[in-house]
Amino acid sequence: MVNQYNQILEKAINYRRDFHMYPETGWLEFRTTSIIAKILSQLGYEILLGKEIINENYIMGKPNEIVIKENIIRAINEGADEEILKKMDNLTGVVGILDTKKEGPTVAFRFDIDALELEEPEDPNHKPYKYGYFSRHKGVMHACGHDAHAAIGLVFAEYLAKLKDELKGKVILIFQPAEEGVRGAKAMVEKGIVDDADYFFTIHIGFGSTNNIGLVAKSKGFFATTKLDVTFKGKSSHAAAYPHLGKNALLAASNALINLYAIPPNSEGQTRINVGVLHAGNSRNIIPDKAFMQMEIRGETDNLVAYMKNCTERIIDGSSRMYDVKYEIIEVGSAISAEGSEELVPLLLEAGKELDIPDIFIEYNFNGSDDATYFIKRVQEKGGKAIYSQILCPIAAPHHNNYFDFDEKALLYGVLINLYIVKKLLTK
Repeated sequence: MVNQYNQILEKAINYRRDFHMYPETGWLEFRTTSIIAKILSQLGYEILLGKEIINENYIMGKPNEIVIKENIIRAINEGADEEILKKMDNLTGVVGILDTKKEGPTVAFRFDIDALELEEPEDPNHKPYKYGYFSRHKGVMHACGHDAHAAIGLVFAEYLAKLKDELKGKVILIFQPAEEGVRGAKAMVEKGIVDDADYFFTIHIGFGSTNNIGLVAKSKGFFATTKLDVTFKGKSSHAAAYPHLGKNALLAASNALINLYAIPPNSEGQTRINVGVLHAGNSRNIIPDKAFMQMEIRGETDNLVAYMKNCTERIIDGSSRMYDVKYEIIEVGSAISAEGSEELVPLLLEAGKELDIPDIFIEYNFNGSDDATYFIKRVQEKGGKAIYSQILCPIAAPHHNNYFDFDEKALLYGVLINLYIVKKLLTK
């Protein structure tokens, strides 16, 4: 058993480090998708790609066609399978299905695969750089553990395939694109890929632990969220000679920004707002004719997000009127609030005890957003059970920090927990 565990961990580490070297952001995970799809196909899974798993009417925050083509070319140069790429309809993500052809439940597992727009440090104190598997893509890195999730999913798929004759029912492995910015899950859910699922599971690694690996059976406290791109459109003019002929988009954006942070709190629960990007202007002596803002709002419930969005739209409209500029608001991402199924908590706790995980928690506040909530809610609405869990482990820096790294032993437990779940739910 020790040798098998060592083999599982070694395979997972190898996959994780490969994905870490070639990170791809949301809707651009062409190399990642093709590699996963190729391996799943070799393992005997039915493979679904492109429009088979994505409802294009619900895609949010998709890059333009020029960026997509550039990233496909790069993916090919870095080892992507060209035949698989042709089947993807320029859409990323893959679903693998293992159907035993025996009557039984359908169990779905979600693994997100995208990276973040962060520059990975070339610092000998940073383990990925020290050991040579740092990001080869400038300005992009895996700083949230999705490289780990993809690796866990692939090794899980391999060992699951070996169990096929012992199982009943069906397993759906969902490798989701564009979780960062909560842009990918809704398009998959609206394609119906979990409509027949009796159970849904997803696990996130990291979040810190003292010195041990830990398991959180049920994560709760997910913030609903909406991500917005806001463009203010004014009129340029010479700042000294003809200031009265200009319409200052930067002033409108700045006024909006300050007032957005003054939205009153709501007694129904916690809310959050953040403007993370503001770009404007071309020169010190030109009145800016355009300003671009990237922002997000969050709330403990869907109603609180609706409240924040209404306030946000009124502030942006008022600021635009004040400075006589036009504006455009585009929703580029969203996630809803959801609560995991209590009935699945004992199964996760049982897995933790069986695997001798040192720290086990019944539940833990996530205090963030994840569009896996769309999967959770859809499965529950269809009469199934769904849960979001966490594997806590020592981390080098917080999530979404460019020094983020994690204890790779967590990979082993990700695989083993999922295998335990399948054996309990689908053994004949």
